[in-house]
Amino acid sequence: MKEWIFENATYLRLGIFVTLFLSLAIWEILIPDHKPVVERKKRWPANILLVLLDNLLVRLFFPITAILLSERAIANKWGLLQLYDVPEWLAVPIAIILLDMIIYIQHVIFHSIPILWKLHQMHHQDLDLDVTSGTRFHPIEIFISMVIKFMAIVSLGAPPLAVFLFEVVLNGMAMFNHSNIYIPERIEKFLRYFIVTPYMHRIHHSVHIDEYNTNFGFNLSVWDRWMGTLKNDFRGELTLGLNYFRKLYYSRLDYLLLMPFLKKDQEK
Repeated sequence: MKEWIFENATYLRLGIFVTLFLSLAIWEILIPDHKPVVERKKRWPANILLVLLDNLLVRLFFPITAILLSERAIANKWGLLQLYDVPEWLAVPIAIILLDMIIYIQHVIFHSIPILWKLHQMHHQDLDLDVTSGTRFHPIEIFISMVIKFMAIVSLGAPPLAVFLFEVVLNGMAMFNHSNIYIPERIEKFLRYFIVTPYMHRIHHSVHIDEYNTNFGFNLSVWDRWMGTLKNDFRGELTLGLNYFRKLYYSRLDYLLLMPFLKKDQEK
C-alpha cells in the first residue's frame, strides 16, 4: 500500500488539493463567514496563476521531491529518528509533529527578519482572505521554504509516509484556515483548541502589527499557545492586508512578483 502511495504521490496530492479547493470554494459561496471585501474575479486570477507558477518553478529547479529525499535519508540512516532507530509506527507521528513545529518557527522568522518579511509581505498584501489565499506565496519564499523543509526532513530522518502526509496536511490546512467559511461558534471554539481555524488565522492577516505578529501556526494551535503568540480576540471588524500596497492593482500578478522590491506606498 505504501509503495502504491509513493508511486502515485503526485496524483494523490493533486487530487486531494483539487477536491479540498472545490469543496471549500463551494462552502465559501454558499455559507460565507463574512461578505468579501473585493470581488473574487479581481483577486482569484493572480492568486491561482501564482500557485501554478510556484509549482512549475519548483519542478524546474528542484531535481528531487521531498519523498525521494526522505527515502534516500532512510536508506543512508540519516537523521535523528534513524540514529535512534525509532520504529516507523512511532517515527511517522513524531516527524509530522516536529515538521509542524518547524513550519511554525519558520513563519515567526519570516516575520522577524526584514529581508524575509519583504518576501512574506506579498502573502499578507491580499485585501481579503479565501481559499486562494492559503497558497499565495512569492516564488523566492517558496524556494527558501523548500530548502528549509528538505533540511528538516534529512535532519529528522522523517519517514516517506510522514513526509507525504505532512505535505497533504500542509496544503489542506493552508486552504482551510484562510478560507471564508462559516463554522458555528461552539464547534469553532472546540476545533481551535487543537487546530488553526479560519477565525484564529484571520487575525494574523490584520493590518495592525500587534495582530499580524500573532497566531503563526498553520495546523496545530498548540505552538502559539505554548510560545505566547496566541491571540483569540480582535477589535471588531478586521481590516485585512497591509497599511501600504492597498491599491487594487497591487493584486495583479506582475505587482505581486515585484512586491519585495517595491517601495512602500509606491504609486502607479
